[in-house]
Amino acid sequence: MLNYIARRLINMVVLLVVVSFVGFFIIQLPPGSILDVQLQRFRQMSGDISREQVRALEERYGVNDPFMTKYWKWISRSVQGDFGTSFETDQSVGDRIWGRLGFSVSLSTFALLFTWLVSIPIGVYSATHRYTVPDYIITFIQFVGLAIPGFLLALVLLIIATRLFNHQVGRLFSPEFIDAPWSFARVVDMAKHVWIAVLVLAMGATAGLTRIMRANLLDVLNMQYVQTARAKGLDEVVVIWKHAVRNAIQPLVMALGTLLPALIVGETLVAQVLSLPTIGPMYLSALRSQDMYLAGTILVILSALLLIGNLIGDLLLAWVDPRVRLD
Repeated sequence: MLNYIARRLINMVVLLVVVSFVGFFIIQLPPGSILDVQLQRFRQMSGDISREQVRALEERYGVNDPFMTKYWKWISRSVQGDFGTSFETDQSVGDRIWGRLGFSVSLSTFALLFTWLVSIPIGVYSATHRYTVPDYIITFIQFVGLAIPGFLLALVLLIIATRLFNHQVGRLFSPEFIDAPWSFARVVDMAKHVWIAVLVLAMGATAGLTRIMRANLLDVLNMQYVQTARAKGLDEVVVIWKHAVRNAIQPLVMALGTLLPALIVGETLVAQVLSLPTIGPMYLSALRSQDMYLAGTILVILSALLLIGNLIGDLLLAWVDPRVRLD
């Protein structure tokens, strides 16, 4: 097991280096640069800019440096924990990312837990009550969840929460808790504001995983070992949850690795609708302005989450299914 984890960690480091190189190259492919964005902003604020100021900006941003020089400056400092400076705000990339990243990961983790806690029981119920009225209702809701865009659902829930329940959503905290120290009341206030985001993020994933769980469990229930367990006189609940669900849940465990970074990327539009300070809108803004250090760092972090999620998924799969061996 330890040898397997060590090999995976080494492979992860190599893959992250490759991703950083390719991603840093692709970020700079569109025409223009951060210099053009900044020059346009300065002209709107203060009129013309002298040649000396333009040269100073070119030297500061390194827009005329070769690609390998830019990449080496960024990657060599990143290894030491310095991810460079965000050209858009002149702040450290680390300072801009960590607060938003923590909130994005927390939000996506809550959505992931909600997805699993809801999709597995509903999928099991739907499979064990096939072709009944509740099964048809669940199937209809699944199709609706897969069909409705996240940003549209966020807008609908935002209006419902504001007009019917008088909740102040669309921000992270109420005005009285924005600068307040962390307390139980502040956590409760944050939960009142982010429940829509969690529900919207989990809606599509829950609908998809519920259908997967239902289909897999229907296949497993027809297998011979399940019929043998029933023939031995085991209780139906034991047959389903101890024997059938354990094998039917494997595809859900395998999908765990891709679900967490997908939730983080998918929350971009939802966060813009709800005005939440997450990593998605920042990443989109960095790509638009070609803020290469900020965009490259976020890309590597999302790739690392994907690799970590895959590793956790493989370890959970080996724990769920004894037939899986990590050699």
